[in-house]
Amino acid sequence: MTGKRIRNRQSLQWAGATKGKGFVLFPGAPGRQRGDALRGTMAAMSTAAPAPSSAPLLRHGLWLAVALSMGAAVSLGITRFAYALLLPPMRADLAWSYTLAGAMNTVNALGYLLGALATPLLLRRLAPGTVLVAGSVLATLFMGLCGFFVEAAPLLLQRLLAGVASALVFVCGGLLAARLGAQQPGRSGLLLGLYYGGTGWGISLSAVLVPAVLAAAPGPHPWAWAWWALALACVAATLVLLWPARALQAMAAPAAAASAEPVPGHVRWAAFAPALLGYGLFGVGYIGYMTFVVALLREQGASGAAVTWFYALLGLAVVLSSRIWAGLLDRSRGGQALALLNGLLGVATVLPALTSAWPVVLASGLLFGAVFLSVVASTTALVRHNLPQALWASGISAFTIVFAAGQIVGPTVVGWIADGPGGLARGLVFSACALWVGAVVASRQKPLAAA
Repeated sequence: MTGKRIRNRQSLQWAGATKGKGFVLFPGAPGRQRGDALRGTMAAMSTAAPAPSSAPLLRHGLWLAVALSMGAAVSLGITRFAYALLLPPMRADLAWSYTLAGAMNTVNALGYLLGALATPLLLRRLAPGTVLVAGSVLATLFMGLCGFFVEAAPLLLQRLLAGVASALVFVCGGLLAARLGAQQPGRSGLLLGLYYGGTGWGISLSAVLVPAVLAAAPGPHPWAWAWWALALACVAATLVLLWPARALQAMAAPAAAASAEPVPGHVRWAAFAPALLGYGLFGVGYIGYMTFVVALLREQGASGAAVTWFYALLGLAVVLSSRIWAGLLDRSRGGQALALLNGLLGVATVLPALTSAWPVVLASGLLFGAVFLSVVASTTALVRHNLPQALWASGISAFTIVFAAGQIVGPTVVGWIADGPGGLARGLVFSACALWVGAVVASRQKPLAAA
């Protein structure tokens, strides 16, 4: 590793190695250049000495993870998934096709992909906590701006920018959660689950907030008031994020900071190919359900109160999933967790397409909520089990990129299918099939040492 150490009041960081180097996520550049670039980037992203005393972090670990989970609540629970509740009234008011309605989440996923690509570059210059809070502020701003437009083009732009901001929040929050888990190996799976389970708080809050605002808001576009209410919820969550962002600011890879041994030049991404592909198919499959399931329930005649209960319970199941799957995430060092969870998610996704019977539909929502964010947590656990801590940011970014790419495909394809014969039900069958194929592929993932 090149560079010199610069000491500040709280941490040690390596500098100089990234000057004039480009960030290379996948192989393709000449070996020496790729190794130099990745070593410099990962050092800037992930290496800082631990805080002078880790006792407060250990003592408050669970509460830090819960507070940090507000990042997941903003980035996915509100910025991404609240749109499912707004899709039916916006589609009816603005005369959208299902293809256009799905495109709103497609461009949001495109923005998420762009944000995931930008995050490693930002982390070369800024601490994860800083990027986390800045991304949350931007996501809040773009959510509020969605209430000021009725034309498709500016709404698509706002959804794109909100996706960029949400990726900054989600990736940095996941990195900080992984670092927190490294300080408490005995419950690292639980801490990761608590962070990702924060998405459920955002979903449940949206399920209660959006219908109430829609019922009380004046015309001509009541859904605009719902966007503004969600932006206020993001403000509150951002304020909560200030504590974990500050407390975890100095936490990084102790081994890399304490020694001058070189960080591995690159990750053997081909060894992660089954998990990456399986996770990309998860992105294709799950987003169709989360975009259109409320619209499907409305088509099947579900009342507003029933939809509220369905979505709120789905969110609560997401929160509880952090405890349900913690042991599996701690034990699984290959693709077993990703495969199992993808398979269960496919079952949950296909149920509303087969029947409108309310007990079955409710079971679908509960199973989906109990599983889908644990799929995300499983990839972070896979990175943590198989890579040195200095490369965690690179690994999390790689999985986030394929996740975002899958989400770009899912909503538009499902919307296109829904505009044809068979409607939304047939679109969800496509989503379930994508998840099951992803499960089969992910089952081929071996621990990196054995790959």
